[in-house]
Order: sequence, then structure tokens, then C-alpha cells
Amino acid sequence: MENNHLVSYLLLAPLAGGILLLFINKSKENFIKYFGFAFSVITFIISLFLYAGYDTNKGGFQLMDKFNWIANLHISYHVGVDGISLLLVLLTTFLTPLTLLSSWKAITSKVKEFTFFMLMLEVGMLGVFVSLDLFLFYIFWEAMLIPMYFIIGIWGGDQRVYATVKFFLYTMFGSLLMLVAIIWLAVYASAPLGHFSTDLIELYSVGPTIQKNIQEWMFLAFAFSFAIKVPIFPLHTWLPDAHVQAPTAGSVILAGVLLKMGTYGLLRFCLPLFPQAAITFAPYISVLAIIGIIYGALVAMVQKDMKKLVAYSSVAHLGFVVLGIFALTQESIQGAVIQMINHGLSTGALFLMVGVIYERTHTRELSEYGGIAKIVPIYSTFLMIATLSSVGLPGLNGFVGEFLILLGSFKSPVLNSWGYTIFATSGVIFAAVYLLWWYQKIIFGEVKNPKMNNLTDMNKREMFILASIFVFVIWIGVYPSTFLNVSAKSTQNVIQQVLPEKTVGFNNNYHKALIGDKAW
Repeated sequence: MENNHLVSYLLLAPLAGGILLLFINKSKENFIKYFGFAFSVITFIISLFLYAGYDTNKGGFQLMDKFNWIANLHISYHVGVDGISLLLVLLTTFLTPLTLLSSWKAITSKVKEFTFFMLMLEVGMLGVFVSLDLFLFYIFWEAMLIPMYFIIGIWGGDQRVYATVKFFLYTMFGSLLMLVAIIWLAVYASAPLGHFSTDLIELYSVGPTIQKNIQEWMFLAFAFSFAIKVPIFPLHTWLPDAHVQAPTAGSVILAGVLLKMGTYGLLRFCLPLFPQAAITFAPYISVLAIIGIIYGALVAMVQKDMKKLVAYSSVAHLGFVVLGIFALTQESIQGAVIQMINHGLSTGALFLMVGVIYERTHTRELSEYGGIAKIVPIYSTFLMIATLSSVGLPGLNGFVGEFLILLGSFKSPVLNSWGYTIFATSGVIFAAVYLLWWYQKIIFGEVKNPKMNNLTDMNKREMFILASIFVFVIWIGVYPSTFLNVSAKSTQNVIQQVLPEKTVGFNNNYHKALIGDKAW
């Protein structure tokens, strides 16, 4: 195999930036901000080269870099991307510099430490998406917890210690079960492979041959860990606390990227490694996903805190992604992948908007707002776009993902019932209710709080951040083929690993019509 070091450079850029940052005098706060932002932009540029070098016609893992790490155990540093992970890498490298930019005025204490942890967090997140060795994946999965722990714990709200400990314990508990399953799977693979192995590509050939009852236990151990991270109902209780207490940058990264690690794990590991178990548990997990969709929406309706409302909306939106993954059709999984990106953009934008107004008013209570449309017209316009994007308005990004997920679940050979689609569709209606209600509550009506009369509108830095996101919100909504084509071959590979093509209900001509150059 010919090695390509581009993915390694992607990991090294923020790592080098973080390490070099340690040698800069902490009193040089402005220089530190520019320095951290520069390295996050360099990482984004490298990810664009990665995108340019990826051949969408081939699909599968490409741009791989591999060398032996722990030779006796056949554990290697093995990284690479396919169409699914490439999109998530681009999302991560795109959002990180924007979050650093959003914190320019908000973070005033320990600026050096904050920038360092943000760059280390980016290393961990990217490592999760590009790892092709389970041991390496687990290290990045755990390492990512540390910077987020400090970001919430140091720069968070009044209850930050409680929130960050809860977040850490929930994720850590699930991770330990996954570690046991990784060891079990690697030991089990010793017989057919002739050696202990944690290499994902080798394990793809071993996993489906494992007898069904063992597959089910391994699947549950992996799925439980990923379900906490998504989070799937009823394992979601850490999320609202973490979101409310995190600084704006932490909330954006948490919603925009960290939650996608759970859905990515289900797609990358649970389905291809344990296909029989995935088919067995698909209806049950789909039921939990639908409960999450409806429950998240209903609880969001009664929230008084702006951040909590957006946090519960994430529970609902990620329920759609999980439903799409376990419907096991080409359309639903394509929809799930694009909806991961959509949620990262839309909910990231909503958290940024909350951060913008909070910096001016220092309150997130909805009852304090109202009638600010004439006072801050630019803010009101930007918030409208972010809200409609999250609602799933046709022409904006949210609609594409939801449509494909509902279409795919409707024709799913595994779920085999229209009921899943009907109940999931109700979540779309509820989303419109609570999101349009929150917009009306904040923007329209009479000014209830006299302090609101002194509000200043968005500055150029804030407009640049939001406008950058809205470019892709509209792009995906109008012409999703650009992004669907990247993941098409990879999602097709996942389907074929789980189900024989004759039972997938996969219509190649239909798919070409759906995502081809002349589509949409």
C-alpha cells in the first residue's frame, strides 16, 4: 500500500499549533488569538486538499497512511478517509476556526489555555473520524474528552462543575464497555486472521462471520457507547446540562461535531462489523430514535432558557439521523450523513446566535426578550435564516436530509412498517412549532425589557461567521448533489456490508436520478 501523508498532516497541524502555543507568553493575548485562529485555518486548508484528492468515483477508504505501532499486537497507526468521514472532517475543520473567531471578545480570562484546549479538541475530533485502527480510534475517542472537560469546567456557567463531571462520567462509562468489546473482537479475530488485530479493514472481514449471539453482545457494547454520545433517548440527560453551562464555542463544537461521533460510530463500526445484530436491533433502536424525536421536540416547547431549547432540539434532530442509519436503505443513510452535516451547520448557527445576544444582555431567559426586530434588524434576519434552516424549510439544508431519511425509512426492508415514518414526520411538525414560537418570542411583539432598547446590532466579525455558515445552508438546500456525491459510494458500501443487494431495495437508476448531476 502506497502511503499518503495528507491525513497525518491534518492531525499534525492543530497539534503543532497547540504545542507551540505553550511557549508563547500568556500576556500576549491578541497574538495568541491570531496564532490559534491561523493554525485552525491551516487545518481547514489541508482538509480542502484532502477533499480535492479524494476520488468520489472509487469510494472506499483512500489517502491512507499506515505504519506499525505496537508490532507484537499488530496495532498500527492507520488513518484514512472515505466519503462519510471526509464530510465530517470538513465540517470539523470548518467550524473550529469560526468558533475561535466567535470567542474573540467572549473569552477574556486564560485565553492561552482556552485556545490550546480548542486546538487539542480539534485533534481529538479529527482523529476519531480518520482512525482505521480500533485501538487508535479508542485513544482519540477518550483523548477528546479531556479538552472538552476543561472548556466546560473552566469557562462554563455557574453549574459548570456539575455539568462537566456528568458529561465526563456518562461518556467514560460507555467507553469502557466499548474497550471490552474491542479487545473481545480483536481476540476473536485471532483465529481466522492468525494474529491479534485491531485493524478495522481486517476486522470487516471477520465481524460478519461471528456467530449471532456473540455479535449481539459486541454490538450492544459498541452501540451503548455511541448512543450516549449521540445522545439517544433515554441516555440524553447529560446534554442539556453540558450545553447550558458550556461557553458559546463549547456549545457550537459540542452540537456541531461531538454528537456526530456517536452517529458516525454507529455507521462506521456497528453496522459493518455486526450486520446480523444490526438487523436484529434495528427496529428497537429506531423506536428509541422516534421517541427521541418526539420527546426532544415536546420538551423543547416548554423551555424558558434559549440554550436548553436548542439543546433539546438536538435530541430530536439526531433522532432523525439514527432512524436513517437503522432504516438501512441507500436513501436513508445518505440522508443521515447529510443530516449530520446539516445539524452541525444549523444548530451551530443557533448556538452562535444565542451567544451573540447573550454577550449583549447577559440573559438567556426567553421571557426577557421580545420586540427586538426594529432594534437589531440584521440579527433578526440572521436568526430567521438559522431558525428556518433548523425547521427544515425547502430550499435550505435541513429539508434535504429529513426528506431522504423519511423516504428511506418508508421503504426500509428492515423496519418494514410505515409507522416509523408517520411518527417521525410528526417531529417535523413539532419542530416548526417550537422553533417558530421561539423566534416570535424573541423578535416580535412589544419590547418587554427596557434594556433591550440599548441593544447594538451584529458587528462585521459576527456577520462574517454566520454568513460563512449560511453559504453552505443555502448551497446544500439548493444543490445537495455536491455533498451527496461525496458519500454515495461509501454509503452504498455500508449497505452491501450489512444486507445482500437483492434485499436492500437499492435501485441504482433511482439513486443516479436522486444524486446525479442533473438532480435537484
